Amino acid sequence: MSISLSFIPSLTLPQPPSLSRNATVPRRWFSSIRCGPRDNRGPLLKGRILSSEAIQSIQSLKRAHRTGSLSLSLPPLRRLLKADLLAVVRELLRQDHCTLAVHVLSTLRSEYPPLDLTLYADVVNALARNGEREEIDRLIGEMEGIEGGYEKDKALAKLIRAVMGAERREAAVRIYGMMREGGWGSESWEADEYVAEVLSKGLRRLGEEELAAQVASTQRSCCHSEKPIQKHLYWGKFISVISLIKREL
Repeated sequence: MSISLSFIPSLTLPQPPSLSRNATVPRRWFSSIRCGPRDNRGPLLKGRILSSEAIQSIQSLKRAHRTGSLSLSLPPLRRLLKADLLAVVRELLRQDHCTLAVHVLSTLRSEYPPLDLTLYADVVNALARNGEREEIDRLIGEMEGIEGGYEKDKALAKLIRAVMGAERREAAVRIYGMMREGGWGSESWEADEYVAEVLSKGLRRLGEEELAAQVASTQRSCCHSEKPIQKHLYWGKFISVISLIKREL
């Protein structure tokens, strides 16, 4: 039995819509998004990792500062290690929370002496940057009567530069007084030339001509007293070398 092909229905597929030249194609717009900090504070230093205890302390300090109960946060700070306290101070300085940083610095000073003058210089720079210059005098005043920590000339010069940059005459005079009480310019603590130069120029710029002259005079006297000793040492080495050569000959 044969089937006629005329009875097979034809299948018609839908044709895709033709795109005319006048057809408008929607455009896609891309907007650039910049990700960064929400304020002007700088990024974390490379390699600096805050511990969970340090982060919790920073949060509790901020919370206590907002509620006006800052003294209540002091006991848990004393349980922190020295490395955590240093990290808390530097992080608060990075965020320009100078009042909180000074508060933690007092704990660090009492729990882990001696003084870290480099850290003090960073705090002074932060206070000057945020317009809290009067706090610099109070901060330096709290250092009076504390022994140790002044003997590192590089850190001392950094602190003096920070105070002079903030133009705090009272703090500069106090630093010089603490240096004299600590024996600066004596045999136990020789007057470093660079420290004397920075201090003398700063005092003179702040109007303390007499103290600036004292600093310069102390440094010159130490320098002159060292020359005969060095000459004697060099001459002794020369004589020993000559005698050794004669024995070999």
